[in-house]
Amino acid sequence: MKFRMLFSASALLTALITPIAAQALEVNITADMPQVEVTHNGQKTVIMRNQDQGNTINPEFAKTSRHCPPYCVLPSVIAPGVQTIAELEVLDYLKKINDGDTSIVVIDSRTPDWVAKGTIPGSINIPWDQLNIGHSNPFDVEDLLKNQLGVENSEGFFMFDKAKTVVMFCNGAWCGQSPTNIKGLLKIGYPADKIKWYRGGMQDWEMFGFSTIKSD
Repeated sequence: MKFRMLFSASALLTALITPIAAQALEVNITADMPQVEVTHNGQKTVIMRNQDQGNTINPEFAKTSRHCPPYCVLPSVIAPGVQTIAELEVLDYLKKINDGDTSIVVIDSRTPDWVAKGTIPGSINIPWDQLNIGHSNPFDVEDLLKNQLGVENSEGFFMFDKAKTVVMFCNGAWCGQSPTNIKGLLKIGYPADKIKWYRGGMQDWEMFGFSTIKSD
């Protein structure tokens, strides 16, 4: 894994191994939250903000205009009952997962080529086109629902009693990947109150200078 931060190699190693004291940071997440510890692919790491106050946004997310359709600005509420959340709520869910709560999963809905450029530490990747209900291979979809989201199948009916709270994101408010999956889950009866949408996605995450992890 590659940890995307501004630090020197020695400072980076320290950040990966042990939390940095609050007083050592000039740019905290909030006044009383300097960083958040998470686990990504079995490895402990931390989420913090870029400490270089002259840093600018990742060029991958600096573009302001894309063809619409398909890259149109999405509404703040994607569906009734689905809560739209922001960065601090995402961090709170990641902390709960790190503390052992297995009833939550944070999902990067983007395709692997985007994930390789950097994702939110503590998230897992379920590409949107693999969970595109009604279009993807139904056996693959059922496998994802069962093994990743905790959905059970009883005599051909999906059972959501043990379904996980899913926090879904993609590239930003112009990206339709996670919204497509959210709408698909709702169509098969996934409880809306168990779906959270991080509308700002990676564009807002990068804008705030939060840590990302790149795959090797």
